[in-house]
Amino acid sequence: MDADSIRAAYRRYAGFYDRVFGVLLASGRHAAVAWLNRRGGLRILEVGVGTGLSLSDYRKDNRVVGIDLSTDMLKVAQERVARERLDHVEGLLEMDAGKLAFADGSFDVVVAMYVMTVVPDPQGTMAELERVCKPGGDIVIVNHFAAPRPGLRRAVEGWLAPLSKKLGWRPDFTMDAMMKGSRLAVESVRTVPPFGLFSLLHCRRQNA
Repeated sequence: MDADSIRAAYRRYAGFYDRVFGVLLASGRHAAVAWLNRRGGLRILEVGVGTGLSLSDYRKDNRVVGIDLSTDMLKVAQERVARERLDHVEGLLEMDAGKLAFADGSFDVVVAMYVMTVVPDPQGTMAELERVCKPGGDIVIVNHFAAPRPGLRRAVEGWLAPLSKKLGWRPDFTMDAMMKGSRLAVESVRTVPPFGLFSLLHCRRQNA
């Protein structure tokens, strides 16, 4: 995956993303935001905000900043924020998740939903998510991870892997590859629908 391939893929998806992927991936998105909504008064960074499907679901006493690499997806998100008057959305910015333009410890929580299989450098991106999260803060990931054991699902993931650039995501992406070298503490992992193909991962940044 590279930035140009990602932009091209999501340029194709932007017009129908909500109708297709918005429905297919709703369960993981709702699970992540429900977990975040247990607390108010937070400053939250949503990495890969896309068309902004999740923005109206956040508690209004939390402040949300969204970033995305795709101009086309962000345009839809900006229209949503204006249409629905989402005043708790602090900003929507075009930005590379692997090179975040925020100071260290800028956010109480960082959430990345269906993003880590897309970014060119998952380990570098995880390091950036950790950097901009406050010590003791939470990082929440929703993602597809490759099957841990041989079988039909892993075979299909391997078959789809060469199509990654066209798909806009890596079907054979593993959690171990993403977490390699990370200093984050893994607090919990649970599967989310559909069909248990996605996982909700909660990590915590260690106190300095």
